[in-house]
Amino acid sequence: MPASERITLMAAGELRDALTAHRNGDQAAAVAALMSIDPDSWAAIEHRLAAMGGTVAELLPDTH
Repeated sequence: MPASERITLMAAGELRDALTAHRNGDQAAAVAALMSIDPDSWAAIEHRLAAMGGTVAELLPDTH
C-alpha cells in the first residue's frame, strides 16, 4: 500500500473518538478530533470510504 493511502494509528483513534463524541452529542469534541487527523490520513480515510461507496457524513447517524 502506498504511503499516501495509509491511515496512521493516531488518525484511526481520532476518527473513532470523533464518532464516539458525535454519538454522545459532543459536537465540539467531534470536530476537534476530526481536525486532529493529519491530511494524508484524512485523504486515505476518504479514499477507503469512497471505495466502499460511502462518506464520512454517512458514518454520522443524524447527518444522512
